[in-house]
Amino acid sequence: MAKTAMAYKEKMKELSMLSLICSCFYPEPRNINIYTYDDMEVKQINKRASGQAFELILKPPSPISEAPRTLASPKKKDLSLEEIQKKLEAAEERRKSQEAQVLKQLAEKREHEREVLQKALEENNNFSKMAEEKLILKMEQIKENREANLAAIIERLQEKVIQQSSGHKHTLLCNTAG
Repeated sequence: MAKTAMAYKEKMKELSMLSLICSCFYPEPRNINIYTYDDMEVKQINKRASGQAFELILKPPSPISEAPRTLASPKKKDLSLEEIQKKLEAAEERRKSQEAQVLKQLAEKREHEREVLQKALEENNNFSKMAEEKLILKMEQIKENREANLAAIIERLQEKVIQQSSGHKHTLLCNTAG
């Protein structure tokens, strides 16, 4: 039973869906290995594991058919001197226009570069000014702190001197009294 099912599956793979449908209407099998067209014939060669192989057979040309024509380029008409002059002038205008366009683009590019450079210089100057201002503020704060610390130290020293002198007077009084 398994072999029959396997054989049936293989047969179904080989048949195309159209052949399967046609086999319902036409009981005798058709040779699906050969297809014929007007001027060629396609034969299916033995199936391979990697796919299918076909042989294409071209039929010889019939004696009635016309010989192949070569396509000739259309003949150019003779140009007058005026037409040539007009074409040259138009080409010159295009060239000048293109040059003007290129020069305009270069000018725009240079202007943009100038603007970018100017902006960079302004930012650099602003940064320098801000850094200088911060440095000046910091130096002023350090100076004020130093002066405040010196004033505090001087005040403490003066208090110690006053304490020592009052203590010294007290010891002198005690020594003279006693």
